[in-house]
Amino acid sequence: MSTRSRGTATFLAISFAGAWGWMLAARFGLGMSLVNPLTQLPFAFMPAAAAVIVRRWVTREGFGDAGLALHLKSAWRCYLGAWLGPLLLTGATCGLAALLGLWRPDFSPLSTLVPGLPGWAFLLLLMAVPVVLTPLYWGEEFGWTGYLRPRVLPGRPTLSMMVTGLIWAVWHYPLAFLGYIEFPHPAVGLAAWTTSMLFQEFLLAWLRTRSRSIWPASLAHAGNNMVLSLLVGLLLGGSGLDALALTLLPIPGMALTVVWLLRSGRRSRPGRLADVAISR
Repeated sequence: MSTRSRGTATFLAISFAGAWGWMLAARFGLGMSLVNPLTQLPFAFMPAAAAVIVRRWVTREGFGDAGLALHLKSAWRCYLGAWLGPLLLTGATCGLAALLGLWRPDFSPLSTLVPGLPGWAFLLLLMAVPVVLTPLYWGEEFGWTGYLRPRVLPGRPTLSMMVTGLIWAVWHYPLAFLGYIEFPHPAVGLAAWTTSMLFQEFLLAWLRTRSRSIWPASLAHAGNNMVLSLLVGLLLGGSGLDALALTLLPIPGMALTVVWLLRSGRRSRPGRLADVAISR
């Protein structure tokens, strides 16, 4: 077995065994809810822990290509896109729901979460949350997008993103059976969730490659969870839409964004999705 293969296998073993073991222990051994953020932290950081262990002690390749530098000056557009993108996808998702007759535009729920705080102020406050929580979402991105994605199929960047997205989705599957999310039809729900994560991984990988830093992808991941998912659930959940519908509706917006990036990449080679590849 090559050094790369040994590193990848060890990374996956630690990520899955550690995360799934903690989920089961927390839910059935400690009686903790997986909706609780404190319960989520250990398994969310498991991919980062696995990547650090592999880089340091298994392959001994170090952290030269880990993308830990911020590159704020050269990658500010990536940071801006990572920050605003989830909000724009929320708008596209709600617009699609309205066009399909699934939602009558009503933004009053934005004023209900924090008593006395108007909806516009809540939205401004919410947009600060991903920035603050970016270090927490680094745990997954440092592992999946930063370590696994460029190594799983070197030289085949687009396929490697698809495989990474699939593995990342499967890693989340226990959450659908342990009270974190409930799909009316689990098989269909998991298929929708997998599709969503495949498109997310394309976007996260693009940010990682274009910025040469893991931090824009971590910011976007935080925004996907704390802005896109929260606002879609808050605004559309009251219309009687179930978890499956709330998972499916954001996918067209993600897909169109991926298509746009692919088309723009043909005109500007740097940052093109097809150029995403391991640099060493």
